[in-house]
Amino acid sequence: MVEIVKEPEGYKGHGFFVTSLEKAVGLARKNSIWPLPFATSCCGIEFMATAAAHYDLGRFGAERLSFSPRQADLLMVMGTISKKMGPVLKQVFEQMAEPKWVLSVGACASSGGIFDTYSVLQGIDRVIPVDVYVPGCPPRPEQIIDGLMRIQELVHNEQFGRRSSPEYLKMLEGYGIK
Repeated sequence: MVEIVKEPEGYKGHGFFVTSLEKAVGLARKNSIWPLPFATSCCGIEFMATAAAHYDLGRFGAERLSFSPRQADLLMVMGTISKKMGPVLKQVFEQMAEPKWVLSVGACASSGGIFDTYSVLQGIDRVIPVDVYVPGCPPRPEQIIDGLMRIQELVHNEQFGRRSSPEYLKMLEGYGIK
């Protein structure tokens, strides 16, 4: 028997399988993530290596890169983000449809990196919420893949009502996002 993905929890019998809609949708979303790469410097080069044939993001259902925020559900921010770029990054995030996730790749996107200056944003979490951080300067492709796998677990286990919960809406309000 060929098993492509691990089946969600449910009841299995001869010729049938029963599970909740939430678990089936989580499984489908987990294996069909459409990333939007927002690369500004050296971490973007590492991402290109990750998307190439040797590491192959296609194994994770993320081979369809989207360069339109309206058609993406994972924002991958890689590299140094200047303070002038902050509002643009926030606008890209706001244009994405729900549900959406954010992966901060590298030291610069996560904390400003070695650029502790007036012009560099000291972490993208100052303008948009971040789900997973990938450390490194620049991180290896294996680390980026690990970050993507952590996003997949968040996507797989997310409950339907989370995005409309008061806690989530309050968190977005803290970033000035409606």
